[in-house]
Amino acid sequence: MTARTRFSRSQARRIALAAQGLAEGRPAAPTGRHVTRVLGRSNLLQIDSVNVLVRAHYMPLFSRLGAYERDLLEKTAYHPKKRGAFEYWGHEASLIRLDLHPLFRWRMARAARGEGTYGGLARFGREKRAFIEEVRREIETRGPLSAGELSGGHKGQGSWWGWSDGKRALEWLFWAGEVTTATRRGFERVYDIPERVLPSDILNAPTPSDEEAQRELLRLSIRALGIASERCLRDYFRIEPTDAKARIPELVENGDLVPVEVEGWPGPVYLDPAAKLPRRVEARALVSPFDPIVWERTRTERLFDFRYRIEIYTPAEKREFGYYCLPFVLGENIVARLDLKADRATGRLLVHSIHPEAGVAPEAIASPLGEELRLMAGWLGLGAIEAPKDWRKRLRI
Repeated sequence: MTARTRFSRSQARRIALAAQGLAEGRPAAPTGRHVTRVLGRSNLLQIDSVNVLVRAHYMPLFSRLGAYERDLLEKTAYHPKKRGAFEYWGHEASLIRLDLHPLFRWRMARAARGEGTYGGLARFGREKRAFIEEVRREIETRGPLSAGELSGGHKGQGSWWGWSDGKRALEWLFWAGEVTTATRRGFERVYDIPERVLPSDILNAPTPSDEEAQRELLRLSIRALGIASERCLRDYFRIEPTDAKARIPELVENGDLVPVEVEGWPGPVYLDPAAKLPRRVEARALVSPFDPIVWERTRTERLFDFRYRIEIYTPAEKREFGYYCLPFVLGENIVARLDLKADRATGRLLVHSIHPEAGVAPEAIASPLGEELRLMAGWLGLGAIEAPKDWRKRLRI
């Protein structure tokens, strides 16, 4: 990119979409290499338990690749010999590129010392050290195991999501890097010690200092975002504000971050020096609430003029748009949001509602939206699409 230091909002949008791989055409037949490429660009995929449509970590790949085989991601994540990812706390619970494991050891070390974001779990770690060590030894001796397979493991009651003490102990060990996810059964995590799960070359890779690991994570963040504020940069891997504030000036001085101005975006804003600015973006994608393009909600508002909140935890009578709304990206804009549900029992993709953005005519988006819904229904193995009556003819479904 040239030495430009001022950008319009349209230019910033195009940079962001290109950085996330949403400015490229989809492959005719997605393969494992395409999955690896998407993961290589985004660095991680957020995991979430909500399954009203499809689990969160599958959707960013669909948005970028189209109807790929979900087993391709399963193999990347959990293949015993060809694993390309590991689970850890990246941007919330995440599948993270395997080669990035050393960059998270500082976070694991802080967890082991009882420091970090999850105060309740840290307190449990301090109060239940002997019990946690018993659980670690059991995993080492008997693993891989789910929480329910621990000696005396059972569904617990309490404030931490109803977890048993065994589950809490496993999650503390996971947070501290002393166990990892070997695989999942359904959505249930199966734990084992890292030495039996992760390749030796990854485990034996040098551990960078806290400062260098944080700098590299912020470098990866700007490459994945293209253009970003400090808040966006630290949000990507959930780096603490004090750490980010110390590292960002160092990256600016080194030329890894270029301070710029963006129309309507209060500074400071930073640019990836290798960012691409396409002349035109012709994206077409339904993206999940857990997609990196909409993770940081203030960024979404400033780039796309799109105020977005997930309403899963909002009482039904107070929801404005619906339980599980997906933004629809068309061209370089977010033009609508759809409340979707996979009704697996009846084999239907339910389109509860479609809300075009202000100034967007339904007729202008109906054809590409219909194509995207048909593609999604086929990918999910659903034989029919049910949409609001006033949209059926427009969508040609």
